[in-house]
Amino acid sequence: MRVLLVGAGGVGTAATRIAARRDFLTHMVVADYDLARAEAAVTALGDQERRFSARRVDASDEAAVRRLLVEEGCDVLLNATDPRFVMPLFNAALGAGAHYVDMAMSLSVPHPTAPYEQCGVKLGDEQFALAKAWESAGRLALVGMGVEPGLSDVFARYAADELFDEIDELGVRDGANLTVEGYDFAPSFSIWTTIEECLNPPVVYEKGRGWFTTAPFSEPEVFDFPEGIGPVECVNVEHEEVLLMPRWVDARRVTFKYGLGDDFIAKLKTLHELGLDNTAKVTVPGADGPVRVSPRDVVAACLPDPATLGDRMRGKTCAGTWVKGTKDGVAREVYLYHVVDNEWTMREYGSQAVVWQTAINPVIALELIANGRWKASGVLGPEALPPQPFLDLLGAYGAPWGLREER
Repeated sequence: MRVLLVGAGGVGTAATRIAARRDFLTHMVVADYDLARAEAAVTALGDQERRFSARRVDASDEAAVRRLLVEEGCDVLLNATDPRFVMPLFNAALGAGAHYVDMAMSLSVPHPTAPYEQCGVKLGDEQFALAKAWESAGRLALVGMGVEPGLSDVFARYAADELFDEIDELGVRDGANLTVEGYDFAPSFSIWTTIEECLNPPVVYEKGRGWFTTAPFSEPEVFDFPEGIGPVECVNVEHEEVLLMPRWVDARRVTFKYGLGDDFIAKLKTLHELGLDNTAKVTVPGADGPVRVSPRDVVAACLPDPATLGDRMRGKTCAGTWVKGTKDGVAREVYLYHVVDNEWTMREYGSQAVVWQTAINPVIALELIANGRWKASGVLGPEALPPQPFLDLLGAYGAPWGLREER
């Protein structure tokens, strides 16, 4: 399999280090707007560098990405950029006749008059609108194939197939006890994406009602995370799982809650109140005259790159899916989870835990596509495909998952 990886940031670089240890990969072209960053990701692979090469590409330039796919003879495009670039990359892969895998879906737009009650444009709507074109082309666009969304969706499919007869609720719950030495505020993942997720109206799904929205940070609950992480307060956050799971898994309710903490929530609210979460460019004075910049891009530039924080980071991160329902007429409640220790990922891969946990899942998906275990066409989420081969490979990659009976 020949892969075009677009984006050589933290997640993209971690993906190269994981893929370098697997023999399904014939060649991976690592492309980034910053050629030096792509070259650094390739050079760091040492003996495995021969299966990788670096190229420069602008992820917003659909035609350029399509040409690169054709020139390099790539079978699949792996999108490791932020959600702003989903549609040009998605369309470029379709135009080039390649498969496509991403970890975050096309952006949402809040409802113009009732943002905290009704959905406007939902996450992934632009991609699903092109499902028939992908089916006609006989190509697979696997969307939301990170850790959350991604592994959490695989867990949902596994629970429906193996653990439950009826599901009352699928609730993705994400929490961590990670700390970063030397920083008062240093998000472990892209602040651009974090702002997008946390300040947009969260989406909830209920059977019979469909998708609807609530206010940001609504419905707080304390969830006890496994393997020493412990209780963390979680709140509703906009996330792709809620838009994906109901399409393929029968459940009465679907939610996503993220363990943010009061301090993190307060800082996000302040950014919003000051308008610093805005993506529309504003004019500011510059040494050579006025400059147009996005306030959110300025915030991102002022904070440390999450990919560089691994040496200062301590603790574990947990992604998982809580499921409540019945099996053989008896009530059942379980939490399927994946815990990653930052000390282990830094020692084994030189990548911090959050980006590594995100990156491993699309690499496993690529291997399943390459060996034919996952074979389909159209625009599909992870829960549309057989879960067992994925979970088996997760263990083979040295990152086993767990299941906790809640009652």
